[in-house]
Amino acid sequence: MNETILFSPVGGTDPIALVNHRDGSMLHIARWYSATKVILYMSSEVLENHRIDNRYIYSLECLGKLQNRQISCETIERPDLKNVQEYDFFYQEFRKIIVNIFQKMDPSDQLILNVSSGTPAMKSALMVLYTLGEFPCKAIQVITPEKKMNEHIHNNYDIKMLWECNEDNNTGSENRCHEVKCPALSIFQREEIIKRHISVYDYRAAVTVARGIPETDRKRYFDLLQMAESRMLLDFPKVDSVLETSGIDCIPVREEEDRKCFEYALLLEIKLNRGEYTDFVRAITPLTVDLFETILKRRFRINIKRYCFYDNKTSSWKWSSEKLKGTKILEALDSGYSGQFKGTDVYSDHLRILIKHFSRDTRLKKTVDEMRHIEKNIRNLAAHEIVSITEYKIKKLTGFSSTQILEKIKQLFDYAEIKPQDSDKLKDSDWKSYDNMNQIILNAMGTIESEREWI
Repeated sequence: MNETILFSPVGGTDPIALVNHRDGSMLHIARWYSATKVILYMSSEVLENHRIDNRYIYSLECLGKLQNRQISCETIERPDLKNVQEYDFFYQEFRKIIVNIFQKMDPSDQLILNVSSGTPAMKSALMVLYTLGEFPCKAIQVITPEKKMNEHIHNNYDIKMLWECNEDNNTGSENRCHEVKCPALSIFQREEIIKRHISVYDYRAAVTVARGIPETDRKRYFDLLQMAESRMLLDFPKVDSVLETSGIDCIPVREEEDRKCFEYALLLEIKLNRGEYTDFVRAITPLTVDLFETILKRRFRINIKRYCFYDNKTSSWKWSSEKLKGTKILEALDSGYSGQFKGTDVYSDHLRILIKHFSRDTRLKKTVDEMRHIEKNIRNLAAHEIVSITEYKIKKLTGFSSTQILEKIKQLFDYAEIKPQDSDKLKDSDWKSYDNMNQIILNAMGTIESEREWI
């Protein structure tokens, strides 16, 4: 419980350097990180020194007495290990040892790796295990007092004398430990995956991957990813909460009803970019109805809700025969249907007839006719049948490509007078709002590069 466990290969200057009478890396880390348990990995040569005078455990016992605490010690002895330069061996060996250590730890324990002691192969193996990020731990380097390579001298080694002369026991001695900040390779891999998800607007997948990254490493962009996910769900309160906190503004249209319509249209374009043609054509109808209704309200001062009632059972607006009676709206609808108008639910075709009746704009009339033609010829097919929708089929059934359909929808936005607060109309950059947001997220992910310390 609450143990600080140090795993340390034992090197030539451990436990105390004979050349300068200062801590070797193993003892220095145990001192400054208050290790409660030290696991010592001993090769054949080191084991010989250990058996001479118990120097490694003796120094740790003395440190425990000096700091008035208990330090337990465990040795992993490899008497036959003489070829200490084989990296592959130590990678496999140390991984098994660390797995075993973690199996005995509880969540309150912490593991520290000494990456300064031992042979180059040992240190490299531990660094790779650390950077792979498989095990949550700290990797510690220790700077030599002279800021250069230590000399390894073990002739006439007197551990008791060295402990008494150890300058690191003095009050105010320097902490030479350096916590390695090299980011885990797994973090890089996951962030690259996140970037790929962002490029195809799959923010839910990006958030899922980001949850596997330590909070300290993802904090600069995680809220933005969650904001993007909420935006695709049209969850505006969550979006606005993040934007307010971050001070970022990537939402062109803010007025509530206009925003809902515009953000829905952006999703339509994303579906098109992904090649999700079935979802694209299915989404046309609700957007078309909203746009037609807004055009009637803003260009002709006709609020169709005044002639309707809301049916709670079906969650839809229906025409009210009582409210329509004796109105110009009913006259227009009857005219459009040759006196046979029998309104129930409000459909886009009803609104098309009203727009054509009250408008003198030839281009607008043509556009609403074309949108109704598109909807009639392909939307119902996609909504009610199991069918493959492709770009070819869209063009064959409607006479328009998916890109042309999207352009007609954008024309309707201009007629509906949906625009940013500080602009006369929507600009191309507004329609690239998701790409702009993506760049903001990618910039946030990239800011860490200059801050990372490389070893």
